[in-house]
Amino acid sequence: MSRAELDRNPHDVARMFDGVARRYDLTNTALSGGQDRYWRMQTRRALAPRPGERVLDLAAGTAVSTVELAKDGAWCVAADFSLGMLRAGEHRDVPKAAADAMALPFADGAFDAVTISFGLRNVADPEAGLRELARVTRPGGRLVVCEFSTPTWAPFRALYQQMVLGHVLPAVARTLSSNPDAYLYLAESIRDWPDQAALARKIADAGWGQVAWRNLTVGAVALHRAVKPV
Repeated sequence: MSRAELDRNPHDVARMFDGVARRYDLTNTALSGGQDRYWRMQTRRALAPRPGERVLDLAAGTAVSTVELAKDGAWCVAADFSLGMLRAGEHRDVPKAAADAMALPFADGAFDAVTISFGLRNVADPEAGLRELARVTRPGGRLVVCEFSTPTWAPFRALYQQMVLGHVLPAVARTLSSNPDAYLYLAESIRDWPDQAALARKIADAGWGQVAWRNLTVGAVALHRAVKPV
């Protein structure tokens, strides 16, 4: 089995996710203590998809997040560059597309709203991914990024970084995942990821406006929202 490194080589990352696809949803729920369901619900509420809107769920994996987004009646497509992940979610009744975040196979302004959950961190060039998301969004359209972030309470931050990422995550992955080494990359990529304010600046620099964020789970996860200028 394989794991990616922090240079985020697209082929290595895709192969890594192909390798964990079969038990990915189960492992995520266990690692998050069931919080993954809450994070998906909050992402949908932040994006506020409406009936008739076209929504892109990028890095959708097995499309469990896309099913959540579609609950409000929007037309939602699950896009991912891991064919193994898309195949693992083939039983979910939403449109699916193979897509590279840095070169999306969609027309300019094709979507009313776009979102990426726990995937921007895995893009080789996150800024390029954010620019591509802006390109395929209509003027006035909305973006939500749900991503691991930096806990805001210092005692919890220390516990999270040392115990959860350093010990709990690898132990659970060894028990449940088909590729435990992939979750070592997960822990490293979380530690390497910018905090809330730094990510907000990256989103703004990519051409998005009205950038704001809200912390979930004491900042271990953050929702960043933005609007494409008209």
